Amino acid sequence: MIRTFLLALVLSLASAAAQSADLQSFGRGSWSKLRAAHDGQPTVIHFWGLTCAPCLVEMPEWGRLRSERPDMRLVMVAADPVPQDPARVADMLARADLGKAENWAFADRFNERLRYEIDPAWAGELPRTMLIDRDGKETVLTGVADLAEVRAWLDAQKTR
Repeated sequence: MIRTFLLALVLSLASAAAQSADLQSFGRGSWSKLRAAHDGQPTVIHFWGLTCAPCLVEMPEWGRLRSERPDMRLVMVAADPVPQDPARVADMLARADLGKAENWAFADRFNERLRYEIDPAWAGELPRTMLIDRDGKETVLTGVADLAEVRAWLDAQKTR
């Protein structure tokens, strides 16, 4: 009985480790680094947070969209007002099947500076999604994203 329990525990920990997110630290200058890495490529950047209830509800939907659209360049940024424990952030991403996406987390307690680098008009509301086309034009979706709109945007990017 104990041996079975220990085996199940080891297997579940190994599975969780395999699914864990490679979380990059988002600090000063990270926005320009992120944008440069995706320059010329249609990219979806989704800002979310562990302290944002609507964000947590929609996370599995983002995971399903990523599974159905493997061509989508998806960047997830945990943008909580106060930096969260990276293990908790990675756990949420893994549970939403987003552990293999490009994942970042705000790492500066002065998050206003980070938000200002992204968009000087952004007051910090979450969730927030940015659709950036290959020409660098940004479309901002505030609040829970209508994923049908995101799918339509992705389809339109293929025809350009």
